[in-house]
This record gives sequence, C-alpha cells and structure tokens, in this order.
Amino acid sequence: MKSRRLTLLAMLAALSAVGAAIKIPAIVGSVALDSFPALLAGALFGGPAGAAAAGVGHLLSALFSGMPLGPLHVLIAAEMAILVCFFSFLYRTGKHWLAGILFIIGNSFAAPLPFLFLMGEAFYLSIVPSLLAGSILNTVTAILIIPRIVRALEHTIEGKTT
Repeated sequence: MKSRRLTLLAMLAALSAVGAAIKIPAIVGSVALDSFPALLAGALFGGPAGAAAAGVGHLLSALFSGMPLGPLHVLIAAEMAILVCFFSFLYRTGKHWLAGILFIIGNSFAAPLPFLFLMGEAFYLSIVPSLLAGSILNTVTAILIIPRIVRALEHTIEGKTT
C-alpha cells in the first residue's frame, strides 16, 4: 500500500535522474528530459510528490552538466517544483491540456524571468527557445502517456493485487 506508492515515487525520481542525463542540444547549454517523470509523479501522487521529483530532477540535470549557473540552480529547482505543483493541481481536476499549456508557458517564459535581471536580456532571449522546445517535448509526452500509465498502474497505486 504505502510502500508501493513510495516505491513508485522513488522510481519516478530515478527516472528524473535518467531524464536529466538525456540532453537536447540548445542555444545556451542543453535542455534535459527531467520534467516528464516529475509531471507523472504530480499527476499520480499530487503536487508535493511531483515537486520533489522536479527539484531533484533539475538539480541532478544541473550536476550532470557541471552546474553552469552555480547556486542559481537552487532557484530553478524551486521554480520547477512550483510549476509541477500547479500542473498537478490542474491535471488532477481534469484540466489536462490547460495544465500542460500553463506548464509550458511558466517553464519557458516565466521561470527564466529572474535571469533577465540577473544576466541580461541577451541571456533571457537566448534561453527561451531552448526552454520552449524542452517544455513542449516533456509536457506533450506527459499529457499523452500519463493516462496510459495510470491505467497500467491503477491496481498498484490503489494497493490492489491482480
């Protein structure tokens, strides 16, 4: 029951780590596939679980790439956690596509806003296309695959045996 849910959440956190290692070349650095497992965790287990997977996934992604923004990655991890919480809330209330659209907008345009002031307009304008591409890929994958995974894991999540 609870141990099954914890095991599934640990597997999703591990998948975030694997996704963090899968890099898509970008204009500035690279974009990782670490958000999909966090979105899945949020859809299955709620906002706090998804937030934990998102934060861990981003920090691992940053670690794998050499922490190019240094301690600012903690800010990015917090932003990712908040965005996944919003996604989870909307997704679990049946607003799947709205959750996805708002996650894409938040992750692509709102989350990098602090860097507009910290690193300048050129950095912001150069990172947004990469974030947009990565956000779309992660989010569309999540929106399409989550219902199938939920059906497959329905008995495991509820603690039933088949």
